[in-house]
Amino acid sequence: MPEAETNPQKNTSKASVFLKRLCTTLVLLGIVFFGLLNGGPLSIALVGGLVMLLNIVGLLEFYGMVKETQLPRFKWLGLSGGTLLLGTLFLCLSKLADKWWQTGIPTMANIAEIEVNILVGMILLLLVKRVLTHPSPPVFSIVGNTMLGVLYVSWLLGFILKIFFYPAPADSPFDGGICLLFFILVTKCSDIGAYSLGSLIGRHKMIPKVSPGKTWEGFFGAIILSTVVALVFAHYFGESKLGGMKIIHAAVLGPLLAVGAVMGDLVESVYKRDSGVKDSGAFFPGIGGILDLIDSLLLNAPIMYLYLHLVLFNH
Repeated sequence: MPEAETNPQKNTSKASVFLKRLCTTLVLLGIVFFGLLNGGPLSIALVGGLVMLLNIVGLLEFYGMVKETQLPRFKWLGLSGGTLLLGTLFLCLSKLADKWWQTGIPTMANIAEIEVNILVGMILLLLVKRVLTHPSPPVFSIVGNTMLGVLYVSWLLGFILKIFFYPAPADSPFDGGICLLFFILVTKCSDIGAYSLGSLIGRHKMIPKVSPGKTWEGFFGAIILSTVVALVFAHYFGESKLGGMKIIHAAVLGPLLAVGAVMGDLVESVYKRDSGVKDSGAFFPGIGGILDLIDSLLLNAPIMYLYLHLVLFNH
């Protein structure tokens, strides 16, 4: 009799969690759809503001998890450095820096140099801060933990801006908003495919010591749904909005982004397991924190950018 009562409770709990996640996801996707498809200054402002919000809250969540592990970090220096990195990137890529201060329109090589200079400057500042702080934990620990947050959250989020503002050739039918929408949907459909198929038929655990809920069935569900969405996008928008993306590109990119999304989720699972927390935060009902929402996007953003830079527009 107790077993008969337990199963319905578990099913109800799963259904409740899924419903909360679905509602939250639909609201967020609605905001993203509106911003990316609206075009013009509104899209630029919305994308820049949303990415900066993700950056600030994501850094706070990351350093919060570091604190839970009893490890040291320079929280406010990390937050300041990450905000400076992403803010500078936005101003350069959106051409607002050139519009306001006549700095010139930077190439992607110039952007990479600016990023390196900011990161190197931040390392030097952290080292000086450590020298002047007494007593203080070992430099390896406090500087490493602080820089990891900036690299994992701010630097990886920067690739989302690089996708949206990608400087495609003038004669190329490329829409940065549609491309970013392609990237987000293919990546997040990996999460949906993994959760749906894993909940239905998942039996074989992937890496139970890292994420007990992940199954190989869910992994294949992620690949299937992401690939289908990528193929549909390439069929309808490849030639008109995605710079000539071919079906074969989508057939490779879909599974690649699905695998990257799963790995991104597993990386964040390691952070949470090491810090002893269930969620990185409680920003979104049914999902958790910002990092719980964007973990799959963070590892995939460089992959999507490299596809644009090395494959699609490498003419």
